[in-house]
Amino acid sequence: MNSPPILLHILDVLFNMIWQIYWPLAFGLILSSFIRGQLPIETVIKHLGRTNLKSISFSTLLGMLSSSCSYAAASISHTLLVKKATLANAMAFLVSSTNLIVEMFIVLIALLGWTFLWGEILGGLLLITFIAFLFHFFYPKKLEIALRKKIEEESTPLSSISDSGMDMKTMESEKDSIPSSEEQKTLKKHNKLTQAASLFNMDLSMIGKEILIGVVVSSILIAIVPLQGWHALFISPDVGLPPLIHSFLDVLIGIGVAVIAYVCSVGNLLLAAALWHGGISFGGVIGFILADVLTIPMMRVYSKYYGARPARWMVLLLFIAILATGLCIDAIFMGFDVHVSSETLRPLIQEGFGLNLTTLLNLFFIPFSIWFYFVGKKANVGMRM
Repeated sequence: MNSPPILLHILDVLFNMIWQIYWPLAFGLILSSFIRGQLPIETVIKHLGRTNLKSISFSTLLGMLSSSCSYAAASISHTLLVKKATLANAMAFLVSSTNLIVEMFIVLIALLGWTFLWGEILGGLLLITFIAFLFHFFYPKKLEIALRKKIEEESTPLSSISDSGMDMKTMESEKDSIPSSEEQKTLKKHNKLTQAASLFNMDLSMIGKEILIGVVVSSILIAIVPLQGWHALFISPDVGLPPLIHSFLDVLIGIGVAVIAYVCSVGNLLLAAALWHGGISFGGVIGFILADVLTIPMMRVYSKYYGARPARWMVLLLFIAILATGLCIDAIFMGFDVHVSSETLRPLIQEGFGLNLTTLLNLFFIPFSIWFYFVGKKANVGMRM
């Protein structure tokens, strides 16, 4: 039986990937828009305005409860910075929201076994610790000021839409027609919804292209690179390099693959399984999984949100933290002589459509997100007129 033409194969993979990631992406961005519009600045400043053990723990827990794909997590972490959270807390949220989440744990156990679950949990917590230290002590203060300035300049005054409700009430009072309490509640809810939709529309306008690039590149790589192709990337244990050097190179390769071959959601773990079976070290696999915040499309998102120079320092510190985490994981597991076993590798390409939870959630979020987008677009056009 002949294999399908490569173009059709790529399109099939692309469709399945979009189907897998659509609802968590839409949910995360919509959640971000509501948080940005409604979360009081005072609350964020109180809990996340300083970097300490309590604030980092709170950021980590908040990220675990707000699990989402990397793009949506980047949007929410940007929202936290808008609300005056520290850089360290925002980055801790970013990592926990993408790597310390229940759905990832379940797939890790199914694909690679329990040892990888403990490695991912330990790696995520180590990474957050390194990030808190690096961003608190080594992120240049002048660049942080520039980052804050850019955020403040680009943040739409959140009162602009809600003020319209007051204008309506003023007009009605002039006509001796005061709204009832139920009408006032409905008006307030309507204004909050419109405000969130406006921010959702602006977020998609800013990072929509980067999301599309990431998904397309991932689909092409999964479709055209066979599992055997990953074997050529790694250094054989027979070469006889010192364990530390071998570990360093494997973690570096794992991060490098993640940067150029971002695969969303479950696909990310499927590719991690392929790398493991291809010969990469345990720490290299963990480094690859954690580096989903360092992909080329994600770097472009950071640059759009924060400016080129602030984003470059952000990427550098994230890279150092992930590299250190991968090395520590290898050292810990080799030091304790932990035997790492894995389950039979499942195919990289998963069928996305079927009678399952993903389908049910997409059937809700696809029409809702489209409607939400156009509500926001209408509100933004109205503000510019």
